[in-house]
Amino acid sequence: MSGSDRISIDTQSGAAAGNAEASGASALLAIKDLPLAKVGAFAVGQFGWALLSGIISNWLVYFYQPDQETISQGQTVFVPQGLVVLGIVTVVGGITAFARFFDAFVDPAVASLSDRCNAKAGRRMPFLKYAAAPLAIITVLVFWSPINGTSWINGAFLFVTVIGYYIALTFYCTPYNALIAELGHDSKQQLTISTAISFTWVAGTAIAYVAPVIWGGLVPGLGRITAIRVTFTIMAAVAFVCMLVPPLAIREKDYVNSQPTSESTIESLKQTFGDGEFRKFVCSDVVYWVAITTFQTGLPFFVTSLLKLPETTTTIYFVLMTGVSVLFYVPVNILANRVGKKRLLLVAFVIFTCAFAFAGALGSGALGFLPAMTQGLILSVVGAIPMAAFGILPQAIVANIADASSKTTGQDRQGMFYAARTFAMKMGQSVAMLLFTGVSTIGVASGAGYRIAAVCAAVLCGLGGIVFAFYNEKKVLAVLG
Repeated sequence: MSGSDRISIDTQSGAAAGNAEASGASALLAIKDLPLAKVGAFAVGQFGWALLSGIISNWLVYFYQPDQETISQGQTVFVPQGLVVLGIVTVVGGITAFARFFDAFVDPAVASLSDRCNAKAGRRMPFLKYAAAPLAIITVLVFWSPINGTSWINGAFLFVTVIGYYIALTFYCTPYNALIAELGHDSKQQLTISTAISFTWVAGTAIAYVAPVIWGGLVPGLGRITAIRVTFTIMAAVAFVCMLVPPLAIREKDYVNSQPTSESTIESLKQTFGDGEFRKFVCSDVVYWVAITTFQTGLPFFVTSLLKLPETTTTIYFVLMTGVSVLFYVPVNILANRVGKKRLLLVAFVIFTCAFAFAGALGSGALGFLPAMTQGLILSVVGAIPMAAFGILPQAIVANIADASSKTTGQDRQGMFYAARTFAMKMGQSVAMLLFTGVSTIGVASGAGYRIAAVCAAVLCGLGGIVFAFYNEKKVLAVLG
């Protein structure tokens, strides 16, 4: 790393604060609003990392902890499947949960580096530029076990690569998310950016869901395992190009007025969690991520084990859910400005809770009057509505809280706020991986464990909504004026 992109940290806090005060007025006059074309360029980066995230979140457990139906189709069992802790935590579940847990503590360090960065190209864009390639490469390596068979060596390799994946993801996503608050100069602009990146998030995730269709076409010539790896390699290459678009297309300092902070990592983290409204949001967010990750991880199994449908049907449901969700993006944006983000998100919590509970009944006698395909279609459509709200509103809420904090404290710690939110997400995902991989082993033949996982997701989602009800949106917006 060299030249204008070199990421350097000013350790002289007094000098940093003085520079910020001296340049504040002139920078404010020179700053420009981000045009829609640049908003689109920024959103392309979200497509890239959403595609990689979708590969890991949707297919890692499916690949490494296959059910009997998948094994019968030629899936190799790479990692020992035995239970390792009190008959609850599986090898795959333990690896993925620990990786997320470990990386959750990397987030504040990366956020602090970004918040204090003095690079000429800006505080955020250099991170995006140099994290793109490692993130794409390590995503592919996660699925490239060195031993063609069941081996603890594969388990160790998976452990290392999954941790590497989450660290690389943090170096890209934490600075990227901080730019939502910085590129948007008021609540309306931030909501517009959040809506745009939600479209590309859904698009990236949807492409990841299409993976079985792609590898299905390659299986006759390559075999199942090679076909899956080639599919993920192609997707990662596309993601890499997309992740480079924001740093290459946007001159950060033309649109961002924020200055490097003078706080240490510990002090910044302390001040961030000292915000009462942010604590309420984060607590609800942790519970939400446990619920949604449990559901998303289980969906391929709901299709094959509960509904007894081909694995390619999973793609149909995911794409349908994505498409219907997109239809609600504009209404969510409009309603959020009229009735508030909090009300919409509370409604989304309720709908998601009902959808998860419905998932627990898939393929059972209670829904026997409905064809299996119809049950999946209902779940996809109902789940799509709250997906639109959760795709847009949480990021905008964090942007509001970060801006309010900046006005009251004088420190632009947007990176730390988003890192704290990512910390909550990863903690939730860690618990979810332990929960799903553990309970899914109950009654494997009957699919009882998958039903239990869905019910757990419903209960947790309901709890998340109750916690979020205490968030005081009016108080935050009053600070913003």
